[in-house]
Amino acid sequence: MSVLRIASVVALVALLAACATAPYQAPGKVGPPPQAGAVLRSIPLDPALEERILALDPDHVMAADVRDTLAQVPAPRIVLIHGGIYPVYLAMSSFAEFLIGMGYPEKELRRPDNVLDSFYSYSPYQDSRELAGIVAWYYERDGMRPMIIGHSQGGVQAVKVLDELAGIFGEKIDVWNPVTDESEHRTTIVDPLTGRVRPVVGLSVCYVSAVGAGGAALLLPNQWSMVHRLHTIPDSVDDFTGFSISGDLVALTFAGAKGAADYHPNGTAKVRNVFLPAQYNHVVMPATRDLARREAMRAWIDAYVPGKPGQAETMPKGDNDGALWAADVWYSIKKHWCLELQRLIHARRAALVAQ
Repeated sequence: MSVLRIASVVALVALLAACATAPYQAPGKVGPPPQAGAVLRSIPLDPALEERILALDPDHVMAADVRDTLAQVPAPRIVLIHGGIYPVYLAMSSFAEFLIGMGYPEKELRRPDNVLDSFYSYSPYQDSRELAGIVAWYYERDGMRPMIIGHSQGGVQAVKVLDELAGIFGEKIDVWNPVTDESEHRTTIVDPLTGRVRPVVGLSVCYVSAVGAGGAALLLPNQWSMVHRLHTIPDSVDDFTGFSISGDLVALTFAGAKGAADYHPNGTAKVRNVFLPAQYNHVVMPATRDLARREAMRAWIDAYVPGKPGQAETMPKGDNDGALWAADVWYSIKKHWCLELQRLIHARRAALVAQ
């Protein structure tokens, strides 16, 4: 292990509980919640573009599909949750810029509350009920279920949000306004696809990933409730990927003990477990901005398919730390961007037929 990696691990353990920047309170408020059917009526898609979206294969979304089709339409909100030391949010900001470089719209990544430091990601110390309420707020307005990506303690918090949505910790959750960073004092939303009023508890998200979660983070008081829950994934997500780094002294994941780090569904969620190379640095794992700036690497990432043999051997030469993780996450983001749009289009067409 290099001196840099040792120093990084020591810093993480020593400072894990040391950061929590109070969020900036944005002035003003957004408008009232949308009425039933408003989201479906407001989708800016013409019939030809709808047909192109419906013709996409979610399991094989290529760079041209992103550039020529998906980039022309709305996208689901991605909720990023950074790790627990200061200033590790910079690594998650780097990942957000990687996604923007690959073609994801910045407005669906950037926080709307003009927070003073972390423009893209939330702190793992933010109440998990608030993050669950933010998920509901975005779904009600966008008609597409958000995605959640967590790093280190942020990965623990991502799973905790799933437990909140599944009703593990309580029967009611307030809708949380991410613009004003305050409760809307209601525990229900108008489902944008059906027009029916429904509680926040019971909502699902389409995709969640956690990398480097567990270990030292579970020693913190705000995560004690997750000690025996972290690796059990509830039905409040369709698709979950748990990433572990071999020989990670912070998350306590080791190549010879993969079973202990594995995530398991307790119902219908699709769960994958991926072990990453030992040379990946836990602390700066998401710092992948530059990968999208290299033409050969960008093409390799766009063509990546999880589980396909021999892909690591074809990776372009250079500084490739985090490339396997970034490629796997980007694949899932493209897939669920496509699926959520198709779900939205089908709902709008069904509503038009019913009129």
